[in-house]
Amino acid sequence: MKPPVLLAALLLLPASVASPGPALPSGAGTLQAATLQASTRAATIHRDRTTAAAAAGAAPSWQWPLAPRPPVLRGFNPPPKPWLSGHRGVDLGFAVAGAPVTSPAAGTVGFVGVVVDRPVITIDHGGGLRSSFEPVESTLAVGATVTAGQVVGAVLPGHCPAAQCLHWGVRDGEDYVNPLQFVLDLRPSILLPLPGPP
Repeated sequence: MKPPVLLAALLLLPASVASPGPALPSGAGTLQAATLQASTRAATIHRDRTTAAAAAGAAPSWQWPLAPRPPVLRGFNPPPKPWLSGHRGVDLGFAVAGAPVTSPAAGTVGFVGVVVDRPVITIDHGGGLRSSFEPVESTLAVGATVTAGQVVGAVLPGHCPAAQCLHWGVRDGEDYVNPLQFVLDLRPSILLPLPGPP
């Protein structure tokens, strides 16, 4: 197998399957050995990042902020650079103005107010994770403790030009992350090799 193909194959396998494989034949060049070591390191880094993302995302304690489960009208599309335009959250459709918005996880209200021309509420869930919702009218005060599923406000019209939608953004520290990873399992499917002959 050529080194680039080996690298691609190793990056797609979980840690339990990915392994350096058989020993290189005697006399193999140091370039092949270095490529194999780099491939193994890359697979380990990829596995660790995937494991961390899976631990953070698809948490069973997170709930959709609208009920019933809303359609996603616009997905997460972060900009390549923090200062460029992009979509730093998801837009969720709702049927009627005034629909209740609930906290997807327990936390503390970190902000309630108007940003530019839209009412916003932000909830700090701990561990560096914060959810923000707009446009949402809320009577809660900064510092209020909320539980998962608790109503935190009412969604107002005005965010999506062609439909009624709620914008939900999630930050992990200072980085925007895909909110859907906390309510859906977004991990990629991995094909495992067929078992060999006995």
